[in-house]
Amino acid sequence: MAGRRFGWSRVALLQLFLGVNLMMMPPTEARRLRFVTLLYRHGDRSPVKTYPKDPYQEDEWPQGFGQLTKEGMLQHWELGQALRQRYHDFLNTSYHRQEVYVRSTDFDRTLMSAEANLAGLFPPDGMQRFNPNISWQPIPIHTVPIAEDRLLKFPLGPCPRFEQLQNETRRTPEYQNESIQNAQFLDMVANATGLADLTLETVWNVYDTLFCEQAHGLVLPPWASPQTMKRLSRLKDFSFRFLFGIYEQAEKARLQGGVLLAQIRRNLTLMATTSRLPKLLVYSAHDTTLVALQMALDVYNGKQAPYASCHIFELYQEDSGNFSVEMYFRNESTKAPWPLILPGCPHHCPLQDFLRLTEPVVPKDWEQECRLASGPADTGVPACSLVQAATWSRPFHSHPGSISPHLHADPGAQRYRPAGSVSSQSLRNTSWAHVLLQLPLLSSLPFSGVKSFKGLPRLWRHCLTAHSLRLTLGSLVSPATPWKPLLSRTNDLLLPKPVTNS
Repeated sequence: MAGRRFGWSRVALLQLFLGVNLMMMPPTEARRLRFVTLLYRHGDRSPVKTYPKDPYQEDEWPQGFGQLTKEGMLQHWELGQALRQRYHDFLNTSYHRQEVYVRSTDFDRTLMSAEANLAGLFPPDGMQRFNPNISWQPIPIHTVPIAEDRLLKFPLGPCPRFEQLQNETRRTPEYQNESIQNAQFLDMVANATGLADLTLETVWNVYDTLFCEQAHGLVLPPWASPQTMKRLSRLKDFSFRFLFGIYEQAEKARLQGGVLLAQIRRNLTLMATTSRLPKLLVYSAHDTTLVALQMALDVYNGKQAPYASCHIFELYQEDSGNFSVEMYFRNESTKAPWPLILPGCPHHCPLQDFLRLTEPVVPKDWEQECRLASGPADTGVPACSLVQAATWSRPFHSHPGSISPHLHADPGAQRYRPAGSVSSQSLRNTSWAHVLLQLPLLSSLPFSGVKSFKGLPRLWRHCLTAHSLRLTLGSLVSPATPWKPLLSRTNDLLLPKPVTNS
């Protein structure tokens, strides 16, 4: 009995010793969320355009074409509420500007979607309620002009190499087979709509118009049967795959979605090393933006991103102190976001593995990779459209906006600002005397497609006709850069645009 009592006392002493040591040891920090990036599509909208024979023209829609509807506002308000519920332990219940940064493309529908979303995410309470009858507060949304957006507006351009890849994609068996199989169908749709030269790359516009009209209770024409709508929907999805995949998907990604992915990677790395970013970074954009990014990540499901769908990146700090990335996609409002798995990595993907696996689709020098090895003469695009000035001319108008302090979150705010560019209308009004005065300047331009000075007058006339050349008045008066080429980047390329931001 004494031995047994002694045995029990030893156990008790051991338990007491372990308990004291555990109390004295510092507690292990639990896995915690550190940073969130959201990319969502705008909500329900009116059609971006219509077709000649459509009985419903722009006056059918209260705010005209391409505008957010009340349904779209509600969709994003509900998404904001869902995000509030998901991140109630991560974000403050009230809005704090240090925690949140929102960037949108410069479209009414994306700006308004962001506003509706923030209304659901941060409803004002207490001191933040500036009017007891208004359950809303203004929250900043940042943007850059459409022509200067090199982050969220896809497809990015001008990029001659990307257009060359698109031409090569048109020669692939998959594209050729789709063209043959749908030739008669496209002829039927062209006759029914009054559209000329309807192609696999433009027929999505017809589906989009009919889809919007049907969703808002408008009666579709007899030819737009359920079978026709189903076929149009499939071709619409094909146009997205054509734009960012089918052929040389990895290289297309480097020239398109990889640009946005590069910024997201930089933000994740910066937050893991310095914690200098806001806790929540939001991008309000389009279906093309989501598809471009998901193609670069190789997680695209082949379907158009629905209204108010949201791609989520979450950065976690593990118990060990290391970081991991999780991705989710919310494409159904009635269900929780779907986990997305980066190929080659588990869902809890270590940050270093995430960076390593996505490295191949991130451009090292986008402008350099966009160039053609054989020169611009092979593209069928006017050479003047492809020239890039070696240095920017000093603008004669300073930009009215200020650059955001979060430059890492808003890189478009500090790139590509030829603020002194003259409009196409001004170019048309330029006197021939002034044009002739500028001809000697063309002799210094690096046209690889022009073999001699003899071809320059013809090239100049072509540039004037296409409005692909912009005169920068700042270079005429700047003593620091006398007689420099008067060229700047432009989005006026005469290139096919099969899918626009929608």
